[in-house]
Amino acid sequence: MSNPLPPDQTAGNCPDDALAVSRRGFLQTAVAAAAVVHLPQAGAAPEAANAAPVIAPRPVTLDINGKAYALTLEPRVSLLDALREYAGMTGTKKGCDRGQCGACTVLVNGRRVNACLTLAVMHEGDRITTIEGIAQGEQLAPIQAAFIEHDAFQCGYCTPGQICSAVACIAEMRAGTASAASGDVREQVVRFDDAEIRERMSGNLCRCGAYNNIVAAVRATAKV
Repeated sequence: MSNPLPPDQTAGNCPDDALAVSRRGFLQTAVAAAAVVHLPQAGAAPEAANAAPVIAPRPVTLDINGKAYALTLEPRVSLLDALREYAGMTGTKKGCDRGQCGACTVLVNGRRVNACLTLAVMHEGDRITTIEGIAQGEQLAPIQAAFIEHDAFQCGYCTPGQICSAVACIAEMRAGTASAASGDVREQVVRFDDAEIRERMSGNLCRCGAYNNIVAAVRATAKV
C-alpha cells in the first residue's frame, strides 16, 4: 500500500517532530548554561563565591539629644541600628524593622521618623531626639508623667515610640496642622478630641491594647 502522507510529512519528517526536538535541545542548552554560570570560580573559596560586596565605613557625626556623636558607619546602617548599636541609645526599640509598628519612632528636626526605614548617613546635621532626650534631666516630661498617670502602657516595649510620636502629635495639633480626621482643613483649627488623636497616633501599634489609655494621656497633655 502506498504511503497516504505527503513525502514531507512521513513519520520522522513531520515539522511538529522537528519543532519538538529543537525545543528540547534549546531547553537542554539553556539549563546547562545556567548551571555553568552559577558554578563557583575555580580556586575560589565557597564562602567568597556568595559574599556580599564590601562597602567601606565612613565617618558620620550625628546630633543626638543635643550631643554630637562621631561614629564610623557603613552607608547601609539604618538610623535605628546606629542609635542602638553604635550610640548606645537602646531606649529606641526594634520591633518589626519594616516601618509597620512604630516602636522605633524618633524625632528628626521635630518630625517623627521610623528609624528603621532611614539611613544614618542621611541625617548628618539634623537634630535627632530619642526617648532618652524627652525628659528634662531627672524631671519627666509632661507626656511621660501622663503616660504613668493614665496607665498608658503594659509591657512597655512600644512606649518609647509612642511617647516620641505623641510629642510630635501634640505639636502638630497646636500648630493647626490638619489630619485625615480634621473636619474643615481651611479653618486651621484642630480639635483635641479622641478621633484626631487616634488618627495621628495610628502609626504606633500597641500589642497589649492600651490604646484608650494612650489616647487619654495624649489628650490630657495636649490640653495643658
